[in-house]
Amino acid sequence: MFIALLFLPLMRWLGRRNVPKFISIIIVLLLVTGGLKLGAELVQLSSKEILATKSDFFPKAEAKLADLRLYLFNNYGIEFEQDQNLISQFFQKENIGSTIGFLRKFFTTILMTAFFVVLWLAESINVHKLLNNTILKQRHTSIKAFMKIEKDLIKFIKVKFLVSALTGLFTGLMCVFFDVSFPIFWGLFAFAINFVQMVGSFISVIFLSIFAFVELDPTSTLFFFIISITMVQVIFGAILEPIFMGKSFSINIIAVLVMLMLWGFLWGIPGLIMAIPITVFIKIILEQFDSTKVIASLLSGDETQLQKY
Repeated sequence: MFIALLFLPLMRWLGRRNVPKFISIIIVLLLVTGGLKLGAELVQLSSKEILATKSDFFPKAEAKLADLRLYLFNNYGIEFEQDQNLISQFFQKENIGSTIGFLRKFFTTILMTAFFVVLWLAESINVHKLLNNTILKQRHTSIKAFMKIEKDLIKFIKVKFLVSALTGLFTGLMCVFFDVSFPIFWGLFAFAINFVQMVGSFISVIFLSIFAFVELDPTSTLFFFIISITMVQVIFGAILEPIFMGKSFSINIIAVLVMLMLWGFLWGIPGLIMAIPITVFIKIILEQFDSTKVIASLLSGDETQLQKY
């Protein structure tokens, strides 16, 4: 639904120029396919980058991990298995079956997503009619609510994509500047994980900091690199993103955390990614009824509205 919403303005623009709907859908699918191909090319490029330098990186990583293992044993008595190196454990033959299962599930999800995107674009599933017949029951209210939902969600998708792209770009540039390996991979990782609200920024900084610990000597260079990638996350995630989102997405931080836990528990990673759009969708619906406006105010943290109640 959210992918289809992103392309609805293009569908309307093509419709005003008397382009048949099936041709408009084909154009959108071609654009999506082009985006996926570009993403696949970037992943392939980052894979080649990793494979080209693994002979230098993995021995260095094993040496650092061995030192860390010795430090933990000497100071805290923590022991690790010595029969094989830590990194090779990720490349066992018995993991191939789970990898194939993951790929099968991934491609099934892609096909199902493409199927429902076509249904939404062809308006086989009419959200406005659904809201009018089930929840809102009033034509004017349902049109108003649907327009606000569509506008806010399109804004969310555009802003999140732009902020994530800038975060990934500058994370990769920081890796290049501080001579950290695999800048393309880490840029893609920062871009993808940034779609997970709040949690993604912490994961990106923590993982990249651990990796940089292997790459860089524990000196001021490592410290400034961690500060740099943290500032990238703060500038784009904590400053620019709220400015671009505007007041439509002013949701209470407690509500954000609760929704992340709820939808993450129900749907895993997709739930973490969609937690904020779903919350905004629920908030807009609740705002349409006098009896539930106080709940919408609690979600948004609007003290002025709460004082009225």
